[in-house]
Amino acid sequence: MAVAGWWGDRRSTFTVFSSLLLVHCVAILLFTSGFLLTRTELPHYSHCSDASQSPCGLPYQSPQNANCWTKPAVDRIVIIVLDALRFDFVAPSTFFQEKKPWMDKLQVLHKLASESESKSKSAARIFKAIADPPTTSLQRLKGLTTGGLPTFIDIGNSFGAPAIVEDNLIHQLVQNGKRVVMMGDDTWTQLFPHHFNKSYPYPSFNVKDLDTVDNGCISHLIPTLYDDDWDVLIAHFLGVDHAGHIFGVDSVQMIDKLQQYNEQLEKVVDVLQSQSGKGGLHENTLLLVMGDHGQTVNGDHGGGSPEEVDTSIFVMSLKRPPFPVPSEFDTSSCKLDLDGRKVCISSIEQLDFAATVSALLGIPFPFGSIGRVNPMLYGLVAGTWNLESYDMSSSHSQLKMEEWMHNYAKVLCTNCWQVKKYIDVYTDSSVIGFSIDDLKHVEEIYSQAVNWSTDSLHDDISSFDALKKQIDLYSNFLAHVAELARTKFTEFDLRMMGIGFGILLTSIFIHLLVIKRVDDMYIADFHSHEINTVSFGLVVSCTIVAARACSFLSNSYILEEGKMTSFLLASIVMLGLRHSIMKKKMINEAAALALLIFILRFTIELGLSKQGSPEVSEFHSRVYVADLLPIMPLIILAYLLYKSISSSSCNWLLKFVITGSIFSYILVALHLTLGSSSLSYMTPPIFDGIKGNFIPRAIYVMGIAQLLSLAVLQLFEDHKTSNWEETTLMKAVAMLSVWSSTLIILSGKQGPWVALASVIGGWLISRLKGLDPDYKNGSTGLLARYSSPVTQWSLLASCLFFCTGHWCAFDGLRYAAAFIGFDEFTIIPQAILLTIETYGFSHILPTLGLPFLVAYRHSSNKTTQTRESLIQLFQAYLIYGLIMAVTTSFTVLCVMIQRRHLMVWGLFAPKFVFDVVGLLLTDVLICVSSLIYFVRT
Repeated sequence: MAVAGWWGDRRSTFTVFSSLLLVHCVAILLFTSGFLLTRTELPHYSHCSDASQSPCGLPYQSPQNANCWTKPAVDRIVIIVLDALRFDFVAPSTFFQEKKPWMDKLQVLHKLASESESKSKSAARIFKAIADPPTTSLQRLKGLTTGGLPTFIDIGNSFGAPAIVEDNLIHQLVQNGKRVVMMGDDTWTQLFPHHFNKSYPYPSFNVKDLDTVDNGCISHLIPTLYDDDWDVLIAHFLGVDHAGHIFGVDSVQMIDKLQQYNEQLEKVVDVLQSQSGKGGLHENTLLLVMGDHGQTVNGDHGGGSPEEVDTSIFVMSLKRPPFPVPSEFDTSSCKLDLDGRKVCISSIEQLDFAATVSALLGIPFPFGSIGRVNPMLYGLVAGTWNLESYDMSSSHSQLKMEEWMHNYAKVLCTNCWQVKKYIDVYTDSSVIGFSIDDLKHVEEIYSQAVNWSTDSLHDDISSFDALKKQIDLYSNFLAHVAELARTKFTEFDLRMMGIGFGILLTSIFIHLLVIKRVDDMYIADFHSHEINTVSFGLVVSCTIVAARACSFLSNSYILEEGKMTSFLLASIVMLGLRHSIMKKKMINEAAALALLIFILRFTIELGLSKQGSPEVSEFHSRVYVADLLPIMPLIILAYLLYKSISSSSCNWLLKFVITGSIFSYILVALHLTLGSSSLSYMTPPIFDGIKGNFIPRAIYVMGIAQLLSLAVLQLFEDHKTSNWEETTLMKAVAMLSVWSSTLIILSGKQGPWVALASVIGGWLISRLKGLDPDYKNGSTGLLARYSSPVTQWSLLASCLFFCTGHWCAFDGLRYAAAFIGFDEFTIIPQAILLTIETYGFSHILPTLGLPFLVAYRHSSNKTTQTRESLIQLFQAYLIYGLIMAVTTSFTVLCVMIQRRHLMVWGLFAPKFVFDVVGLLLTDVLICVSSLIYFVRT
C-alpha cells in the first residue's frame, strides 16, 4: 500500500494527531477526576445548642441564656494579616544561624514579646505557625477559617476565589452576633461575600503594585480602632507578598515594607494600650499579627518547603495572665535578642487557629475543624478571668492554676467531641471516608479519653496530675486525627485513576503502532533494498527516555529533575562527540553542542537565570555592561532573521511577518533599556511616554497581527510541492520569531540569551543528525534515523524549562510575568501570558521548530522528495509526541503509587499538573503544526 494512498494531505495528519490529543484528554480527565478530588465538604454547621449533646458536662450559659460551648475569654479581636510573612521576618535574628538583611525589622514585636516576660501589664508571645501545603493565599485563608486541611484542586481557584460554603470561623462569628469589619485583600470578600458589617476591599492580583492594598488598610485601620461598632477587625496587608514576587526577599523594597509595617504596628499598639484601662474600649481586646504562609528567598510560595510553610503569629493580650502556662505544656524556646531582651517563641499549627479563636470568643467550633485548642495561646489569654477576686499568694496561685487546667481540659473535651462528631458524619456522608481499622483506632483513643474524664471533670477541682493526664489523652486523640487526616483525607477513586492510566498506556501503544506502520510504508514506498530498523542511536535514545521516565518514580529525582535532565542530554551528546571524533567529521559542531549543554547545566546549578533573583537584580542595576548584555543576543537574532529573508524567495507575506519580528526585537531592546535603572535616565525624553505598558502591549498586538497574517497565508496560498523545504523552513522561522518576541519580553533580561541558546542548540542538533552515514544514504528506517536527534531535541527543551528559573511546583511560576503590560488582573490575558512564559521555551518553540530537523534543501526539487520529507516530518512529530506521552505516563504512574506519600501535594501533584498540561499543550501544537507544515502531495 503506497503512502500516498494512506494519507494525502494535511487533513490526514491532523486527524491522526487530533485523535491522539482526544485520547490523551479523555485519559487525563478520567485520571484527574479520580486523583484531584476535593475533600467532601459537608453541609453541616455547628450551633450553640449542640453542646447539650456533649459528654463534657453542662454547657456554658451565655448572657443571652443560650447554650454555648466555651466561656469567652476576650471581647474583641484585631487580626492583622501580613501576607507571605516569613518566620524570620518576626523572630529575632538570634534564633537563626546567620543574620540576614531582612531580619530584626519588626522591632515592635520583639519589644512587646520581651516586655511580657517582665513588668508589662499585657501578655505577648511570638508563635512559629506551621501551615499545610499548598501555600497559596486561598488555601491558607480557607484552612485558617475552617480549621480543615486545604485541598489541592482548589489551587486553581487562587485567581478567582469561590465563596466558602462549609462551616467556618467567619460564619460562626456572624451567626453568634459578632460584628466583623474587613479591610485589604479582596480575597476575603470573595470567600465571604455576605459576612462583613463593613468591608474595604482592594484588588490583590497586581503583583507590581506594592502599595494600593496596604495604603487602603492604613487609611481605615487606625480610625476603625476608635469605633465601637465591631467585635472582630481583619486587616490584610499584601505589600510583603508582592515585593517578594517582584524583587525577592533580599531587596530594598522588602526592607522598606517591613519598616513600614513596624511603624503601623507601633501605632496600632499605642491605640490599643491607650484604651486598655478598666472600662476602656480595648480593656479585653486580643491582637493577632499573623501571616497566611511564608515565601522563599525568591518570593515564591505554593509548595511545601520550610520557608513556605513556616510563618508567624504574634499574640498580644491587653491583660496579663496571673501565672505562666505549666511547663508540661510550654514548648517555648527562649533567647536574647540583639538588644539583650529575653524573647520566647512557641509553636502552633495553623490547623489549630480556628478552634483556638473560637474557644477564646466563646462561639462554636466550625463543624469541619480538626484542630486543637492550642494550650500556649489559650493560656496566654484565657488566664485573665476574674483576676480581681483572687489573692495571688502562692496557695491561691496553685488553686487558680488547677482551675485553669480544669477549664482547659473541659475545652479540650468539647474540642474532641466536635472532632469525633465530624469524623463520624464525614465517614457516613463521604463516598470513601476512613478505613474500618482507622475508625476503630480513633474510637479506642476517644473512648479512653472520655472514660477518664467521666469522673474527673465533674469534681470541683481535680488534682494537677489527673488534669495533666486528662489533657494528654485529649491532645493525643486530636493529634492522631490530624495526622490521619493529613494522610487520608483526600479521596482517591482508584477505579477512575486506573481507567485513566490504562487509556494513557493504550495511547502509547497506538502511538507505537502508527510509528511502526509509517516506518514500514516508508521502507516499502521509497526503498527496494534491505533497510536497518534498529540503530545504535535508537537503543541509546530508548535507554535515555526510559531512564528519565523511571526517575519520576522517586521524589529525590523530581526535586533534581533539571540536573538529571541535563546529565542525560550531556550523556547522549558526549556519545555523539565521541562518534564525531572517531569519524573526524563535524567535531566543531559536536564540541559546541557539548559546551552549550555545560553552560545550561551551570545555569541550572546556580539558578542565576531566575528572574527576580536578588543577586542578579542587584548586579544588573549597578553595572552598565550587564544592562547592555541582553541586547547583544537580540542583535544576533535580528541578524539571523534578516539573513533568512534576504536569501529566500518565499512568499512576500512571510517576509513581512519576519520583518515585523525584527521590529519587535528592537522594541524589546528599547523596553529593556528603559526598564534599567542605570540606563533609563540616559534615554531621550521622547521615550518617556512609552515606558511601562506601551511596548509590551505593542508587541502583543503585533504578535496577534502576525499570527493572523500567517493564518491568512495558510488559507489562501497556492501549495507547491516543488519548493516545500524552503517554504516550510520560512514558515517555521516566521512562527518561531512571532512567538519568541512575546516570550522574550515576558522572560526579562534572561529571555534573549535563552532564545539564542535555543536557536544554537536546535541548529547544532539539526546539523549533527547528518553525522551518521546511514542518514545520508538512507540505509535505516525513520524511527532508527530520527530517534536520537528528536530525543536530544526533547531533552534540550526540558533543560531550557529549568534554566529559565522554572521548576514543577506552583512556586516555580513567575506570576509577575502575567502583569507585563498590564496593571489590572483579568483572568484570560493573564493566564495566557503566564502560560506562554512558563511553557514558551520548553514546549511552544521546540514543537513549532521541529521541521528544522527534517526540512533541508535538496539538489533537485522533485515531488517524490517532497513527499519523502513530509513522511519524515510526520514520523519526527510522532516520535516527539511519543516521548512526551511516555514521560507523562510515568508521572501519572508515580502519583498513583505515591498518592499517600507525605509529599503528594507538595511535590508529586504539582509535577503531575505541569506534565499533563505540557502534554496537552504539545499535542495541540503538533495539531497546529500539521495544518501549517503539511501540504497535499
